[in-house]
Amino acid sequence: MQGRPIKVLLVEDNAAHAKLVMRSFREHAVANEIVHVDNGESALEYMFQIGQYQNVDTLPDLVLLDLRLPKYDGLHVLSEIKKNPSTANIPVVVLTTSDAEADVNQAYGHHVNSYLVKPIDFIEFSKMLSDLGFYWLVWNEPPKRR
Repeated sequence: MQGRPIKVLLVEDNAAHAKLVMRSFREHAVANEIVHVDNGESALEYMFQIGQYQNVDTLPDLVLLDLRLPKYDGLHVLSEIKKNPSTANIPVVVLTTSDAEADVNQAYGHHVNSYLVKPIDFIEFSKMLSDLGFYWLVWNEPPKRR
């Protein structure tokens, strides 16, 4: 993945959480571009390059997805991404406050790549984001896109 710009799609309706994620990724220099959308409908429009995102020329290298979203919930967004051949290989990481077993099981049932519960502690959350960014965007070798 190195050698070209790295793009992350952040799907998060909590403005404070989104700001923290974007700041952490910038501080640790793990992504060149972070696109933030705050609802499930915009996430799908971005991923499938429709509506206001019809001129998007490259898909993200990683999707960070909250579960509790307006318009379409995170599980619906995840399902749509994973069932489409053009986006199925893009890693999707659920980043949520929910540790409910049903949510975890449903996310993995829809082929999420990882499920992370946001720590309450700011320092722990920042460390988690740093590790997450390095793992998925620097160390991980993804399959080639279709």
